[in-house]
Amino acid sequence: MSKTKYIFVTGGVSSSLGKGIIAASLAKLLQDSGYKVTIQKLDPYINIDPGTLNPYEHGECYVTNDGAETDLDLGHYERFLNTPTSQANNVTTGRIYQTVINKERKGDYLGKTVQVIPHITDEIKRRIKILGETGEYDIVITEIGGTVGDIESLPYIEAVRQLQWDLGNNNMVVIHLTLIPYLAAARELKTKPTQHSVKELMQSGVSPDILVCRTERHINDGIRSKLALFCNVEKEAIIESIDANTIYDVPNLMLEEGLDDIVLKKLNLKATRKPTLKAWNNFLNKYKNPKNTVEIGLIGKYVELQDAYKSILESLDHAGAQNEVKVNIHPIHSEGVDINTVKSELKGLNGIIVAPGFGDRGIEGKIEAVRFARENNIPFLGICLGMQMAVIEYARNILHLKNANSTEMDPHTPYPVIDIMEEQKNITQKGGTMRLGAWDCKIDKGSMVYKAYDTEMISERHRHRYEYNNKYLEQLTNAGLKPTGVNPKTGLVEIVEIPTHPWFVGVQYHPEYKSTVLNPHPLFIDFIKAGLENKKNTQVF
Repeated sequence: MSKTKYIFVTGGVSSSLGKGIIAASLAKLLQDSGYKVTIQKLDPYINIDPGTLNPYEHGECYVTNDGAETDLDLGHYERFLNTPTSQANNVTTGRIYQTVINKERKGDYLGKTVQVIPHITDEIKRRIKILGETGEYDIVITEIGGTVGDIESLPYIEAVRQLQWDLGNNNMVVIHLTLIPYLAAARELKTKPTQHSVKELMQSGVSPDILVCRTERHINDGIRSKLALFCNVEKEAIIESIDANTIYDVPNLMLEEGLDDIVLKKLNLKATRKPTLKAWNNFLNKYKNPKNTVEIGLIGKYVELQDAYKSILESLDHAGAQNEVKVNIHPIHSEGVDINTVKSELKGLNGIIVAPGFGDRGIEGKIEAVRFARENNIPFLGICLGMQMAVIEYARNILHLKNANSTEMDPHTPYPVIDIMEEQKNITQKGGTMRLGAWDCKIDKGSMVYKAYDTEMISERHRHRYEYNNKYLEQLTNAGLKPTGVNPKTGLVEIVEIPTHPWFVGVQYHPEYKSTVLNPHPLFIDFIKAGLENKKNTQVF
């Protein structure tokens, strides 16, 4: 029998109900109860990973320390649990089928007909158990993407059905997240969609142990009784998940509802201590009771979709709470910024972030935003592509290298201050081939970033193909754009800053991937602090 316990979170009625937040909140409570917990996401799409997906399709692509390009829900898991995830924490249908097909091609199945059952479901079960078999975790929570009834999700549900027998009694729990809609015309909450959703799940051979009901109004005792009767779930296992003002409220709401207690009871476990969420609520108190405000502009190409920059937005919340300020974020589409509009578009900002991205669309707007921040002494943070735009802007306007650019945008630029990495030049496949995962960086003492990190060696996560071109290192450095962080093995520039500017930093890596609720990222903390100083010391443009 398995020593590790397994929890499965499925969704019904509607997508976007927040399975990831519920999973992360439950994990936080179990962690606070003394258990070692991790969460994995099973995604039903056929892409191998979200690395080649447009952000408009799937939101941001989250990167782990080991270089896995994963679903953005893994960001929630890390931010809530304050522990890193890995490649094993995100599995897609594409990866499952790729593995099975590769085995078939090698002859591993000895000529048998390869089928969804048992071969695909066996591979799903193997992936689910990988984290549990490491011995590192007491409990593994598995979030199954999609909605019950989707064709794409059926193999995952079937794998869960089979695991009921594989794992044995008291070793797994199924939580079904569903919707209880309020019909204004009838002035009542309706349980029928949930009944149908549970019926769909049960027809697949899986009975939920717990129902978590998303609702905009409180569910009463009568609704709980009705759901228990029709859905074959104990009344005490009907959990209300009412709409919250912030995702950071959800762990407390789940604690009040006793979700952790019912889960531990069904897994035949006892809490070594009662969760208090003390450190979490300390953050939440600062977050909800700011003493000041700052206005931060986020200049990006995908600002229409909030999830495209999810980790950056969360990092700003963490840093804001640490500084006891409310961060008002102004999403600004870079395609709407040019030399004529930049002043009106960026007016009144206390800090400017130029966001990551790929391709040449909206690039000139990002460069104008960098110039505006530099010339007007507004705190500036350039992330990945944003750092590269800062280098291009400096080369054009300070070194007067006309048409300086990145070879990503202009392969024939006379001044390729940003160029494709040498090891990337012969790569033709797009998926999983960038510089990915955690890389070391050595910081110059006395620099802005050193003051933020308070250490000389850091490790940060990357996701890019193009780099600062060291052929222009001397020219740019002599002109005042200092390389203050360098990879000690490759010599590649990771950080640039302008020492004469109040706060001007560009980083090739993605600091947002490492910011958590309990450990806000030092770079974002210092950036928000600089924004607050800007607000105090400068006039509005």
